[in-house]
Amino acid sequence: MSIITLLTDFGTEDAYVGVMKGVILSVNSSAVVVDVCHAVDPQDLVGAAYLINAVYRYFPKGTIHIIVVDPGVGGDRAIVAAGLAEHVFIAPDNGVLTLLMDENDIDGIVRVENPHFFLNEVSHTFHGRDIFAPVASHISKGVPIDQLGRPLSPKNLARLNISKPYLTEKGELIGTIISIDRFGNCISNIDESRLKEFIQNSPEKTLEIKVDKTVIKGLSQSYLNVTPGNPVAVIGSFGFLEIAVNCGDARRRLKVSKGGDVMLKLSAR
Repeated sequence: MSIITLLTDFGTEDAYVGVMKGVILSVNSSAVVVDVCHAVDPQDLVGAAYLINAVYRYFPKGTIHIIVVDPGVGGDRAIVAAGLAEHVFIAPDNGVLTLLMDENDIDGIVRVENPHFFLNEVSHTFHGRDIFAPVASHISKGVPIDQLGRPLSPKNLARLNISKPYLTEKGELIGTIISIDRFGNCISNIDESRLKEFIQNSPEKTLEIKVDKTVIKGLSQSYLNVTPGNPVAVIGSFGFLEIAVNCGDARRRLKVSKGGDVMLKLSAR
């Protein structure tokens, strides 16, 4: 069984995703195509980088992942195929693989440039259909990535300047809202291990989480630990600190936006 995943900013209102699936199945009719997400905000490379790094590990080894969040389509940016963590990732060389490369051993990276594996006619505006989809499907049929083009050094690939949580001089931990899901839950870049490390420095104190003008005391295990309509802080399903409102929309209720700060501090009980 060959699994190919799709992560794009195309949305589902237009035909783009469906056409990519058609191309994949035309090359390999037995491929299993899985939609990871098509609701990445347009051109949001950081959001896509976090998302693919969070989700790939839930798929079997050997899965082929297509990432098409590509503001440089039609320009001189390369397309790359990378072997990472026993998976294959096909993406524009725009930094969207930054977190994956930071956290995994690299088995090999090539520039995708062999037209034998493209559609016959390649447009300047839809490489997802004309290059990414057929290339992924050929890989799913056993084509090794070294047949796609020249090898590349990881150090020569584009990297995103992705902000990390940091400590202030006052000992506060500052993070950033990196995405907001359709429920209005606001997901930060503070992962569980970083949060535990912060709390363990002063276990006798109470954790306070501040977003905009809202202060939440303590970390909860689930949304239901507070009454409906109240804000809550939890570790979400992908392992990051999440600000939510039980049975509500935190984005609207708390006036939180993507890119906003999340401040954590430890106060006396």
